[in-house]
Amino acid sequence: MTLLHVRSSISEMPPYVAGKPPVATPGVTRYKLSSNENPYPPLPGVVAAVDQAVRDSNRYPDVGNAELYAALAECLSVPTANLAVAAGSAAIIYDLLSSVCEPGDNVVYPWPSFEAYPIAVLAADARSEQVPLTADGCHDLGAMAARIDDRTRAVILCTPNNPTGAALTHTEVLGFIDSVPAHVLVILDEAYAEFVRMDDPVDGIAIATARTNVAVARTFSKAYGLAGLRVGYAYAPTEIAAALRAVAVPFGVSLPAQAAAVASLQLRSELLERVDALVVERLRVVGGLAEIGWDVGDPQGNFVWLRFPDAAAAAAFVAEAGEIGLSVRPLAGTGVRVSIGETEANTRLLDLAARMIPAPTAPKE
Repeated sequence: MTLLHVRSSISEMPPYVAGKPPVATPGVTRYKLSSNENPYPPLPGVVAAVDQAVRDSNRYPDVGNAELYAALAECLSVPTANLAVAAGSAAIIYDLLSSVCEPGDNVVYPWPSFEAYPIAVLAADARSEQVPLTADGCHDLGAMAARIDDRTRAVILCTPNNPTGAALTHTEVLGFIDSVPAHVLVILDEAYAEFVRMDDPVDGIAIATARTNVAVARTFSKAYGLAGLRVGYAYAPTEIAAALRAVAVPFGVSLPAQAAAVASLQLRSELLERVDALVVERLRVVGGLAEIGWDVGDPQGNFVWLRFPDAAAAAAFVAEAGEIGLSVRPLAGTGVRVSIGETEANTRLLDLAARMIPAPTAPKE
Protein backbone atom coordinates (compact mmCIF):
# COMPACT_ATOMS: atom_id res chain seq x y z
CA MET A 1 0.00 0.00 0.00
CA THR A 2 1.42 3.38 -0.99
CA LEU A 3 2.13 5.98 1.66
CA LEU A 4 2.08 8.81 -0.88
CA HIS A 5 -0.43 11.59 -0.28
CA VAL A 6 -3.15 12.31 -2.81
CA ARG A 7 -5.29 15.39 -2.25
CA SER A 8 -8.59 14.28 -0.74
CA SER A 9 -10.71 16.27 -3.19
CA ILE A 10 -9.43 14.12 -6.06
CA SER A 11 -11.62 11.26 -4.90
CA GLU A 12 -14.65 13.55 -5.15
CA MET A 13 -14.08 14.35 -8.82
CA PRO A 14 -16.79 12.97 -11.07
CA PRO A 15 -15.36 11.25 -14.14
CA TYR A 16 -15.70 13.08 -17.43
CA VAL A 17 -17.74 10.77 -19.64
CA ALA A 18 -17.10 11.38 -23.33
CA GLY A 19 -19.68 10.70 -26.01
CA LYS A 20 -19.53 7.11 -27.16
CA PRO A 21 -19.06 6.10 -30.80
CA PRO A 22 -21.92 4.16 -32.41
CA VAL A 23 -21.91 0.39 -32.08
CA ALA A 24 -21.25 -1.45 -35.34
CA THR A 25 -24.46 -2.71 -36.95
CA PRO A 26 -24.13 -4.89 -40.06
CA GLY A 27 -25.37 -3.09 -43.17
CA VAL A 28 -26.06 0.19 -41.34
CA THR A 29 -24.01 3.38 -41.77
CA ARG A 30 -23.12 4.62 -38.32
CA TYR A 31 -23.21 8.24 -37.15
CA LYS A 32 -21.77 9.70 -33.97
CA LEU A 33 -24.13 12.35 -32.58
CA SER A 34 -22.93 12.17 -28.99
CA SER A 35 -20.05 14.68 -28.82
CA ASN A 36 -21.23 17.84 -30.61
CA GLU A 37 -18.55 17.40 -33.21
CA ASN A 38 -18.64 19.16 -36.55
CA PRO A 39 -19.56 16.52 -39.16
CA TYR A 40 -17.52 18.29 -41.84
CA PRO A 41 -13.80 17.45 -42.16
CA PRO A 42 -11.25 20.28 -42.08
CA LEU A 43 -10.98 22.30 -45.28
CA PRO A 44 -8.19 21.28 -47.70
CA GLY A 45 -6.14 24.35 -46.80
CA VAL A 46 -6.28 23.39 -43.13
CA VAL A 47 -5.30 19.80 -43.92
CA ALA A 48 -2.31 21.05 -45.95
CA ALA A 49 -1.15 23.23 -43.03
CA VAL A 50 -1.44 20.31 -40.62
CA ASP A 51 0.40 18.03 -43.02
CA GLN A 52 3.34 20.43 -43.17
CA ALA A 53 3.35 20.80 -39.39
CA VAL A 54 3.38 17.03 -38.91
CA ARG A 55 6.47 16.86 -41.09
CA ASP A 56 8.17 19.13 -38.56
CA SER A 57 6.94 17.23 -35.51
CA ASN A 58 10.46 16.34 -34.45
CA ARG A 59 10.63 19.95 -33.28
CA TYR A 60 8.80 21.55 -30.38
CA PRO A 61 5.99 23.96 -31.22
CA ASP A 62 6.46 27.66 -30.58
CA VAL A 63 6.01 27.90 -26.82
CA GLY A 64 4.85 31.49 -27.25
CA ASN A 65 2.22 30.65 -29.90
CA ALA A 66 3.25 33.90 -31.63
CA GLU A 67 1.72 33.20 -35.05
CA LEU A 68 -1.55 32.04 -33.51
CA TYR A 69 -1.74 35.07 -31.21
CA ALA A 70 -1.14 37.38 -34.16
CA ALA A 71 -3.83 35.66 -36.23
CA LEU A 72 -6.35 35.81 -33.35
CA ALA A 73 -5.55 39.47 -32.63
CA GLU A 74 -6.13 40.36 -36.28
CA CYS A 75 -9.34 38.33 -36.55
CA LEU A 76 -10.84 39.72 -33.34
CA SER A 77 -9.30 43.21 -33.57
CA VAL A 78 -7.89 42.93 -30.05
CA PRO A 79 -4.43 43.28 -28.47
CA THR A 80 -2.38 40.11 -28.09
CA ALA A 81 -1.84 41.03 -24.43
CA ASN A 82 -5.47 40.08 -23.76
CA LEU A 83 -5.19 36.62 -25.31
CA ALA A 84 -4.19 33.20 -24.02
CA VAL A 85 -4.37 29.82 -25.75
CA ALA A 86 -4.59 26.29 -24.42
CA ALA A 87 -5.63 22.78 -25.42
CA GLY A 88 -9.31 23.58 -25.96
CA SER A 89 -11.71 25.87 -24.11
CA ALA A 90 -11.97 23.26 -21.34
CA ALA A 91 -8.28 23.78 -20.60
CA ILE A 92 -8.86 27.54 -20.64
CA ILE A 93 -11.56 27.15 -17.97
CA TYR A 94 -9.32 24.90 -15.86
CA ASP A 95 -6.55 27.50 -16.06
CA LEU A 96 -8.89 30.41 -15.33
CA LEU A 97 -10.16 28.78 -12.14
CA SER A 98 -6.67 27.73 -11.08
CA SER A 99 -5.55 31.33 -11.58
CA VAL A 100 -8.20 33.00 -9.41
CA CYS A 101 -9.24 30.45 -6.78
CA GLU A 102 -7.68 29.81 -3.39
CA PRO A 103 -8.51 26.71 -1.30
CA GLY A 104 -12.03 27.06 0.07
CA ASP A 105 -13.22 29.57 -2.51
CA ASN A 106 -16.32 28.77 -4.54
CA VAL A 107 -17.43 28.97 -8.16
CA VAL A 108 -21.05 29.57 -9.18
CA TYR A 109 -22.35 28.00 -12.39
CA PRO A 110 -25.61 26.67 -13.88
CA TRP A 111 -26.54 23.00 -13.72
CA PRO A 112 -26.88 20.88 -15.72
CA SER A 113 -24.20 22.39 -17.90
CA PHE A 114 -20.79 21.43 -19.28
CA GLU A 115 -19.69 18.31 -17.41
CA ALA A 116 -16.11 19.53 -17.01
CA TYR A 117 -17.12 22.41 -14.71
CA PRO A 118 -17.29 20.46 -11.43
CA ILE A 119 -14.02 18.73 -12.30
CA ALA A 120 -12.29 22.03 -13.05
CA VAL A 121 -13.56 23.53 -9.79
CA LEU A 122 -12.20 20.66 -7.72
CA ALA A 123 -8.93 20.76 -9.65
CA ALA A 124 -8.62 24.37 -8.50
CA ASP A 125 -9.24 23.20 -4.90
CA ALA A 126 -12.46 25.21 -4.84
CA ARG A 127 -16.10 24.36 -4.14
CA SER A 128 -18.99 24.16 -6.60
CA GLU A 129 -22.14 26.22 -6.22
CA GLN A 130 -24.44 24.62 -8.78
CA VAL A 131 -27.59 26.61 -9.57
CA PRO A 132 -30.45 24.65 -11.21
CA LEU A 133 -31.62 25.78 -14.62
CA THR A 134 -35.15 27.04 -15.11
CA ALA A 135 -37.80 24.57 -16.26
CA ASP A 136 -37.12 25.47 -19.90
CA GLY A 137 -33.37 24.86 -19.62
CA CYS A 138 -32.20 28.46 -19.22
CA HIS A 139 -29.84 30.07 -16.72
CA ASP A 140 -31.60 31.33 -13.60
CA LEU A 141 -29.55 34.51 -13.40
CA GLY A 142 -31.35 35.83 -10.34
CA ALA A 143 -30.66 32.64 -8.40
CA MET A 144 -27.06 32.64 -9.58
CA ALA A 145 -26.52 36.20 -8.38
CA ALA A 146 -28.05 35.26 -5.01
CA ARG A 147 -25.51 32.43 -4.59
CA ILE A 148 -22.51 34.76 -4.79
CA ASP A 149 -20.88 35.33 -1.42
CA ASP A 150 -17.60 36.64 -0.05
CA ARG A 151 -15.77 33.41 -1.02
CA THR A 152 -16.97 33.43 -4.62
CA ARG A 153 -14.09 33.95 -7.04
CA ALA A 154 -15.74 33.11 -10.35
CA VAL A 155 -19.10 32.69 -12.02
CA ILE A 156 -19.48 30.71 -15.25
CA LEU A 157 -22.13 31.49 -17.85
CA CYS A 158 -22.43 28.84 -20.55
CA THR A 159 -24.13 30.38 -23.57
CA PRO A 160 -25.46 28.56 -25.49
CA ASN A 161 -25.77 26.17 -22.59
CA ASN A 162 -24.50 22.64 -23.05
CA PRO A 163 -26.58 20.42 -22.96
CA THR A 164 -29.89 22.32 -23.19
CA GLY A 165 -28.99 24.70 -26.03
CA ALA A 166 -30.63 27.78 -24.48
CA ALA A 167 -28.68 30.99 -25.02
CA LEU A 168 -28.55 34.22 -23.04
CA THR A 169 -29.00 37.62 -24.67
CA HIS A 170 -26.40 40.38 -24.61
CA THR A 171 -28.73 42.50 -22.49
CA GLU A 172 -29.24 39.70 -19.97
CA VAL A 173 -25.49 39.14 -19.60
CA LEU A 174 -24.78 42.85 -19.11
CA GLY A 175 -27.52 43.09 -16.48
CA PHE A 176 -26.14 40.08 -14.66
CA ILE A 177 -22.57 41.40 -14.67
CA ASP A 178 -23.87 44.64 -13.14
CA SER A 179 -25.05 42.56 -10.16
CA VAL A 180 -21.70 40.80 -9.68
CA PRO A 181 -19.04 42.27 -7.37
CA ALA A 182 -16.11 43.68 -9.31
CA HIS A 183 -13.65 41.23 -7.71
CA VAL A 184 -15.56 38.18 -9.01
CA LEU A 185 -14.47 36.92 -12.43
CA VAL A 186 -17.35 36.25 -14.84
CA ILE A 187 -16.38 33.57 -17.35
CA LEU A 188 -18.38 33.54 -20.58
CA ASP A 189 -18.08 30.05 -22.04
CA GLU A 190 -18.83 30.66 -25.72
CA ALA A 191 -17.84 27.30 -27.16
CA TYR A 192 -20.86 27.39 -29.48
CA ALA A 193 -21.03 31.14 -30.19
CA GLU A 194 -20.73 30.80 -33.97
CA PHE A 195 -23.99 28.81 -34.14
CA VAL A 196 -26.15 31.47 -32.46
CA ARG A 197 -28.96 32.93 -34.60
CA MET A 198 -31.20 34.97 -32.31
CA ASP A 199 -32.07 38.54 -31.50
CA ASP A 200 -29.61 40.38 -29.25
CA PRO A 201 -26.88 37.68 -29.32
CA VAL A 202 -24.09 37.85 -26.78
CA ASP A 203 -20.91 39.51 -28.00
CA GLY A 204 -18.48 38.26 -25.39
CA ILE A 205 -15.47 40.10 -26.80
CA ALA A 206 -17.30 43.44 -26.64
CA ILE A 207 -18.44 42.77 -23.08
CA ALA A 208 -14.97 41.71 -21.92
CA THR A 209 -13.47 44.79 -23.58
CA ALA A 210 -15.84 47.09 -21.71
CA ARG A 211 -15.70 45.36 -18.31
CA THR A 212 -12.75 44.66 -16.02
CA ASN A 213 -13.94 41.35 -14.55
CA VAL A 214 -14.99 39.32 -17.62
CA ALA A 215 -13.12 36.59 -19.48
CA VAL A 216 -14.29 34.80 -22.63
CA ALA A 217 -13.47 31.17 -23.40
CA ARG A 218 -13.79 29.95 -26.99
CA THR A 219 -12.70 26.91 -28.95
CA PHE A 220 -11.73 25.68 -32.41
CA SER A 221 -13.34 22.31 -31.66
CA LYS A 222 -16.92 23.04 -32.70
CA ALA A 223 -17.53 25.52 -35.51
CA TYR A 224 -14.00 25.13 -36.88
CA GLY A 225 -14.05 21.34 -36.76
CA LEU A 226 -10.72 20.83 -34.97
CA ALA A 227 -11.92 18.78 -31.99
CA GLY A 228 -9.16 16.22 -32.45
CA LEU A 229 -6.37 18.80 -32.34
CA ARG A 230 -7.35 20.53 -29.07
CA VAL A 231 -6.95 24.28 -29.29
CA GLY A 232 -8.95 27.04 -27.65
CA TYR A 233 -8.40 30.60 -26.51
CA ALA A 234 -9.35 33.19 -23.93
CA TYR A 235 -9.88 36.90 -24.22
CA ALA A 236 -9.49 38.47 -20.79
CA PRO A 237 -8.16 41.44 -18.83
CA THR A 238 -4.41 41.70 -19.29
CA GLU A 239 -3.59 40.49 -15.78
CA ILE A 240 -5.84 37.45 -16.19
CA ALA A 241 -4.46 36.68 -19.65
CA ALA A 242 -0.94 36.93 -18.24
CA ALA A 243 -1.88 34.53 -15.43
CA LEU A 244 -3.28 32.07 -17.97
CA ARG A 245 -0.07 32.14 -19.97
CA ALA A 246 1.91 31.68 -16.75
CA VAL A 247 0.03 28.57 -15.60
CA ALA A 248 -0.32 27.01 -19.05
CA VAL A 249 1.48 23.73 -19.67
CA PRO A 250 4.55 24.53 -21.80
CA PHE A 251 4.03 23.46 -25.43
CA GLY A 252 0.44 22.61 -24.52
CA VAL A 253 -0.88 23.53 -27.98
CA SER A 254 0.81 21.20 -30.44
CA LEU A 255 2.50 22.25 -33.66
CA PRO A 256 -0.28 20.76 -35.86
CA ALA A 257 -2.93 22.41 -33.68
CA GLN A 258 -1.30 25.82 -33.98
CA ALA A 259 -0.98 25.44 -37.75
CA ALA A 260 -4.60 24.28 -38.11
CA ALA A 261 -5.95 27.16 -36.02
CA VAL A 262 -4.00 29.77 -37.98
CA ALA A 263 -5.12 28.28 -41.30
CA SER A 264 -8.71 28.11 -40.07
CA LEU A 265 -8.71 31.79 -39.19
CA GLN A 266 -7.42 32.56 -42.68
CA LEU A 267 -10.29 30.49 -44.11
CA ARG A 268 -12.87 31.76 -41.64
CA SER A 269 -15.48 32.80 -44.22
CA GLU A 270 -15.44 29.36 -45.87
CA LEU A 271 -15.65 27.60 -42.53
CA LEU A 272 -18.56 29.75 -41.40
CA GLU A 273 -20.45 28.77 -44.57
CA ARG A 274 -20.39 25.26 -43.13
CA VAL A 275 -21.71 26.63 -39.85
CA ASP A 276 -24.56 28.23 -41.77
CA ALA A 277 -25.35 24.84 -43.34
CA LEU A 278 -25.41 23.21 -39.91
CA VAL A 279 -27.75 25.92 -38.63
CA VAL A 280 -30.09 25.20 -41.55
CA GLU A 281 -30.04 21.51 -40.55
CA ARG A 282 -30.68 22.49 -36.92
CA LEU A 283 -33.73 24.44 -38.00
CA ARG A 284 -34.95 21.44 -40.01
CA VAL A 285 -34.52 19.12 -37.03
CA VAL A 286 -36.14 21.51 -34.55
CA GLY A 287 -39.04 22.14 -36.92
CA GLY A 288 -39.46 18.43 -37.57
CA LEU A 289 -39.46 17.64 -33.87
CA ALA A 290 -42.03 20.35 -33.20
CA GLU A 291 -44.32 18.95 -35.90
CA ILE A 292 -44.43 15.56 -34.20
CA GLY A 293 -45.00 16.92 -30.71
CA TRP A 294 -41.60 17.50 -29.14
CA ASP A 295 -40.74 20.73 -27.33
CA VAL A 296 -37.02 21.42 -27.61
CA GLY A 297 -37.24 25.19 -27.19
CA ASP A 298 -34.98 27.36 -29.34
CA PRO A 299 -31.57 25.64 -29.26
CA GLN A 300 -28.67 27.83 -30.37
CA GLY A 301 -25.78 25.34 -30.43
CA ASN A 302 -25.12 22.49 -32.83
CA PHE A 303 -27.32 20.09 -30.85
CA VAL A 304 -30.82 19.55 -29.52
CA TRP A 305 -31.93 18.51 -26.02
CA LEU A 306 -34.67 15.93 -25.68
CA ARG A 307 -36.40 15.70 -22.31
CA PHE A 308 -38.10 12.54 -21.06
CA PRO A 309 -40.47 11.84 -18.17
CA ASP A 310 -38.01 9.48 -16.49
CA ALA A 311 -34.58 7.86 -16.84
CA ALA A 312 -36.05 4.63 -18.20
CA ALA A 313 -37.66 6.45 -21.13
CA ALA A 314 -34.41 8.25 -21.87
CA ALA A 315 -32.46 4.98 -21.75
CA ALA A 316 -34.96 3.37 -24.11
CA PHE A 317 -34.46 6.19 -26.61
CA VAL A 318 -30.67 5.82 -26.42
CA ALA A 319 -30.97 2.08 -26.98
CA GLU A 320 -33.29 2.51 -29.96
CA ALA A 321 -30.93 5.09 -31.45
CA GLY A 322 -28.10 2.59 -31.20
CA GLU A 323 -30.14 0.03 -33.10
CA ILE A 324 -30.36 2.36 -36.11
CA GLY A 325 -26.70 3.36 -36.06
CA LEU A 326 -26.89 6.58 -34.02
CA SER A 327 -24.92 7.25 -30.86
CA VAL A 328 -26.53 9.95 -28.71
CA ARG A 329 -25.65 11.34 -25.29
CA PRO A 330 -27.78 10.62 -22.20
CA LEU A 331 -27.25 13.27 -19.53
CA ALA A 332 -28.82 14.35 -16.24
CA GLY A 333 -30.95 11.22 -15.96
CA THR A 334 -33.97 12.28 -18.00
CA GLY A 335 -32.38 14.12 -20.91
CA VAL A 336 -30.66 13.10 -24.14
CA ARG A 337 -28.45 15.46 -26.12
CA VAL A 338 -28.21 14.86 -29.86
CA SER A 339 -25.69 16.64 -32.08
CA ILE A 340 -26.68 18.02 -35.46
CA GLY A 341 -24.81 15.75 -37.85
CA GLU A 342 -24.99 14.57 -41.41
CA THR A 343 -28.32 14.99 -43.22
CA GLU A 344 -29.04 11.26 -43.18
CA ALA A 345 -28.27 11.05 -39.47
CA ASN A 346 -30.62 13.93 -38.71
CA THR A 347 -33.38 12.32 -40.78
CA ARG A 348 -32.95 9.07 -38.85
CA LEU A 349 -33.26 11.03 -35.62
CA LEU A 350 -36.56 12.52 -36.76
CA ASP A 351 -37.88 9.11 -37.76
CA LEU A 352 -36.88 7.68 -34.39
CA ALA A 353 -38.42 10.61 -32.50
CA ALA A 354 -41.71 10.02 -34.31
CA ARG A 355 -41.71 6.37 -33.27
CA MET A 356 -40.97 7.21 -29.63
CA ILE A 357 -44.12 9.28 -29.15
CA PRO A 358 -46.15 9.45 -26.84
CA ALA A 359 -43.41 9.93 -24.25
CA PRO A 360 -41.42 12.82 -25.70
CA THR A 361 -40.90 15.37 -22.99
CA ALA A 362 -41.38 15.94 -19.30
CA PRO A 363 -44.17 18.37 -18.41
CA LYS A 364 -43.00 21.85 -17.56
CA GLU A 365 -43.30 23.01 -13.99
